[in-house]
Amino acid sequence: MSALSRRSLLLGVTVLLGLSGCRGADNTVELLNVSYDPTRELYRKLNRTFAEHYRAETGQNVRIRQSHGGSGAQARAVIDGLPADIVTLCVWADTDAIRKKGMIKDKWEERFPNRSLPYYSTIVLVVRKGNPKGIHDWEDLAKPGVQVIPSNPKTGGGARVNFLAMWGAMRRKGMSEAKVMEFLTHVYANVPVLDSGARAATITFARRNIGDVQVGWENEARLELAELGDEVEIVYPTVSIYAEPYVAIVDENVDRKGTRDAAEAYLKYLYTDEAQVIIAENFYRPTNPAVAKRYSDKFPAIELMRIQEIVPGGWGEAQKRFFADGGIFDQIYQTQP
Repeated sequence: MSALSRRSLLLGVTVLLGLSGCRGADNTVELLNVSYDPTRELYRKLNRTFAEHYRAETGQNVRIRQSHGGSGAQARAVIDGLPADIVTLCVWADTDAIRKKGMIKDKWEERFPNRSLPYYSTIVLVVRKGNPKGIHDWEDLAKPGVQVIPSNPKTGGGARVNFLAMWGAMRRKGMSEAKVMEFLTHVYANVPVLDSGARAATITFARRNIGDVQVGWENEARLELAELGDEVEIVYPTVSIYAEPYVAIVDENVDRKGTRDAAEAYLKYLYTDEAQVIIAENFYRPTNPAVAKRYSDKFPAIELMRIQEIVPGGWGEAQKRFFADGGIFDQIYQTQP
C-alpha cells in the first residue's frame, strides 16, 4: 500500500483554498468549482489546461479553486453560503436543490450541450485479486460473509447512484419491489463501514483493506486498478446505471462576483476536443462521439439504464421516494442490527 500513501488518489481531504473575491492581487479572475468526491484528479488537469486556453483566448489569467466532498453535502454547503461559481455535482437532484433556493436559474440543464452533461460514467464492482468471494453480479453482494463497501446515500450523490443501480438491476431481472427491498436489506447488513462519500469508501477499501467488494464509480475503480496493480480487479455487472454528473453555473454568485464570462467559458471548455481527451484519459466516458470512439477500448460495453427507466419521474421522484427522511433507504437501513 506504500504507493497509495504517496498519491493523491487516497488523500480523501476536501480541497478548498480561501476565496475572498472575484480577482486576485494580480488581477487574476478566480473561480470556485464545487464538485463531488471522485473528480479531484480530473479537474486538477482540466483546470490547468483551461487556464492556458483562457489566457490564449482572452489574454486574461484565471485561477480555478476546487472543493470536493459528498455531492449532497456539497450542494447543502453551496446553499449555506459556499461561494461556488460553478457546480459539477454528482446527480441532477443536488444541482436542482440549489436551483430551488433561487441560486441557479430555471432550465439550467438547457444552457450547455447534451443537457449540460459533458461526460458520464457508470457503477461497477471492485474485488480483491482473484475474486476470492466469487462476486460476478449484484446478487452476490447479498451472500452471507461478503463484506460490501458502498457509501452513504444520505450524504453522497454517488451513493444514491450506487443504490439505484442495484435497485434498477434487480427490478429489471424480475424481482418485485418487496423482494428488492429484502435483497438490499441483506446487502446493507453486509456493510461494515458506511462512509459519507465515494472517496472515503475508496480509502476504506483500498487503503484500510476493509471489505471484499466495493460498489463505486467506474473512474474511481480504474484509478484503484492503476494504483494497486494486481491487488484488485474490476467486475462489470450485467446491467448498471448511467451516472450523469451535470454541470451548472451558480447564477446568484457569478453575478455578485462578476465572474459570469469566465464561468461560462470554463463549462464550454469541457466540451472541446482537448478537454474531452482529458476526460477519457481520467476514465470518465466522453460525450464527444469521435473522442469516445478513439478511447472505446478503455470502456467495456455494458447495458446501462437511465434514471427514468428505474424511477418514473426521474431524480426528483427518486430523491423523495428513496432518500428523503423515512424513504426506502431509511426503511432498509434502520432494520440493520
